[in-house]
Amino acid sequence: MDGGDPGVADPIADGLLEAMRSELGYREKAGQHTKFGDWYAENIDRDPQYKNAPWCDMFIAWAADKAGVRDYVGTFAWTPSHANWFKAQNAWSETPEPGAIVFYDWSGSKKVGAIDHVGVVEKVADDGKIHTIEGNVDKVWLKRKVRDESKVVGYGLPRKVMENKTGSGPDVLVLRGEGTGGSNAAAAGVIGGHPVFEWPGAQSAALASGVVTLLLGSALVMNQMARTRRSAVSGGRHRRHRPRRLALWRGGDDA
Repeated sequence: MDGGDPGVADPIADGLLEAMRSELGYREKAGQHTKFGDWYAENIDRDPQYKNAPWCDMFIAWAADKAGVRDYVGTFAWTPSHANWFKAQNAWSETPEPGAIVFYDWSGSKKVGAIDHVGVVEKVADDGKIHTIEGNVDKVWLKRKVRDESKVVGYGLPRKVMENKTGSGPDVLVLRGEGTGGSNAAAAGVIGGHPVFEWPGAQSAALASGVVTLLLGSALVMNQMARTRRSAVSGGRHRRHRPRRLALWRGGDDA
């Protein structure tokens, strides 16, 4: 799979990352207790043990629910199950992109069954390093991290889940170049069954901002309708779960 078109607006990634940024600086409480575990235990898998469980993936589920995109992100606590869900959705990639769910194995095995931790890509730097937002890092924090790909197993792409479920991607706007033509939009092609437009000249920035905002709002409203029902895929157990008892394992950053 490719890494996506950098000129295409992705409302799923934008909504998910916005929800995650609102929690930067959060720190878990005593006993590994978090509000994300509380939410997961009350809304996804009604088991009180999640209230004090490793929370890197539960934070992503919480953010996806807040953004109204959990049908495309998944609601998991067990990271290997989350990765396998993306594989089953034909939405697995080896190429990072903003909004991708990144799965790590600190041993470097590249095996899904050995995945230890998960985060979300915020941007990909020119040097190839990924800038992420992750929960349960540096023992207790929710923060940004900069990592190379040596420990990355792969990436789950929510935008591909949406494309595969609906038969098309989200409505998109592509801006190309800085022409000097008139103010009317010109059709630039079709992506995922939706028309793509380009606006020449200085008017493009303001017009694009308004259109992207409108499209993002439309996508989130439609997905909001799904928030009241349980996700079609139940939340998985966290890595190294034992029957009827969560293992005493942090499941987070290796630092």
